Amino acid sequence: MIRNSISHYLKRNGFDAFSPRAVLFDMDGVLFDSMPLHANSWAKVCTEFGLSMTPTEAYMHEGRTGESTINILSMRARGRKATQEEIEAIYAEKCRLFNSQPEAPKMPGAEQTLEHVRDCGMNILVVTGSGQQSLLERLNTNYPGFFASERVVSSKDVKHGKPNPEPYLKGLEKAQVEPWEAIVIENAPLGVKAAVDANIFTIAVNTGPLPDSVLLEQGADMVLASMEELAHNIKHIINTQR
Repeated sequence: MIRNSISHYLKRNGFDAFSPRAVLFDMDGVLFDSMPLHANSWAKVCTEFGLSMTPTEAYMHEGRTGESTINILSMRARGRKATQEEIEAIYAEKCRLFNSQPEAPKMPGAEQTLEHVRDCGMNILVVTGSGQQSLLERLNTNYPGFFASERVVSSKDVKHGKPNPEPYLKGLEKAQVEPWEAIVIENAPLGVKAAVDANIFTIAVNTGPLPDSVLLEQGADMVLASMEELAHNIKHIINTQR
């Protein structure tokens, strides 16, 4: 399956070789089991502000910047984009509610995956649509030694969030690698689309409630059931056709 997935990726993009030197990780739903908290927070706050949203829909928006998500909901509910004041108020309340909940645990299998990736000599980066400082700070406390600040791309570093490929293009730039020299680990449909549109080999880890078909429709090269499954396979993926 791995060799076939890589061969299909190379053919689709017209590349001659798959030679990974960097692995780019999404954060929420990949490194932290934080998406249920995010989804519930977004749904509750947006609904309170008159922008109806369910927790399941929040998973479909995962990876967007907060501003983009709010504007989409505002256009649907009010026929206009949100004002800057509305965006700031909604996002501040969402962050307050998220931070008032128990801290999201590390995703099972994530640390083992990171250790295997490091053992393979890979460059390790985070590319996240989040801008919440509380989560960004946890990268160093929960995964010490893996993520220096210059190896993090957050919503503060881009003009266009996922599904635009800009975040992953910025990740390639920071890692100083070409698309065929990188692997993306994602869990969200919009994140998968962003990575695929950046021409990077994309592994979707389905840690949420959405069916695998949603991730495959966005172009994922592989879909795995958990970060634990990824930990069992990542060395083989990295070393295939190097």
